[in-house]
Amino acid sequence: MANIKSAKKRILVTRTRTDRNKAIRSGVKTAIKKVYAAIESGDKAAAQTELKNAVKVIEMAGSKGVYHKNNVARKVARVSKAVNGMA
Repeated sequence: MANIKSAKKRILVTRTRTDRNKAIRSGVKTAIKKVYAAIESGDKAAAQTELKNAVKVIEMAGSKGVYHKNNVARKVARVSKAVNGMA
């Protein structure tokens, strides 16, 4: 356990940011799962709307610094390819 006041503050700030990042990551995973669920059901319109929502969530996570920009691009590309590949 830290003894110095600034170190104690850093522990609190780190805990707060970790919780925030976990929540954002969880939201991204949920959005991606919704896209794949729409693809599985075969509903192209629903998949398109879920894709739009997922891209927004993923890019917001990237802008917050939760994900690196290349990671964001990869995630968006994968879900977009899955939706575009629907027959």
